[in-house]
Amino acid sequence: MDLSKFKLEDLFFTAIKAEIDSKEAYSIMAGITRNAFLKDRFKFLADEEEKHRTLLTKEFVRQLPGVKLALPKVSPVPLPEIDIKNERIAMSELLSQAMAAEKAAQEFYLSFAKHVGKSNFAITLGYFAMMEEGHYELLKREKAAEEEFEAYDDFNPGMHLGP
Repeated sequence: MDLSKFKLEDLFFTAIKAEIDSKEAYSIMAGITRNAFLKDRFKFLADEEEKHRTLLTKEFVRQLPGVKLALPKVSPVPLPEIDIKNERIAMSELLSQAMAAEKAAQEFYLSFAKHVGKSNFAITLGYFAMMEEGHYELLKREKAAEEEFEAYDDFNPGMHLGP
């Protein structure tokens, strides 16, 4: 992903907005799934996104003192989104969209790290990229399970109630 044409503040705006949007999506997904285990995974992911947002916000203030953190409605760098407004979408499709968002976030953070050069912040961004890859893998496994059991839920709604 080529980020050379973007200003540093636009990259921060994109990263922070993506983390806020992802947290919201995972929180909503946790609220709509009947699968107790998947609910826990979504809560975990929402918490992870909040931690990323917090760190990015602190770094924004440190690197760009005096610049107002005014997030745009649309990210300066286009990234995939999760369509949480569509009430009729299957959970497996939401998981596919979340996987695409996590993969794009990984690529974005790797490119952001290159953009800021050799620094402690670049190392942090590289770590974020690694975490996003882990999120992708978690979602990939959950999607496979959801696809296997999605139809079964129609016949046995208590299947994922948990302990």
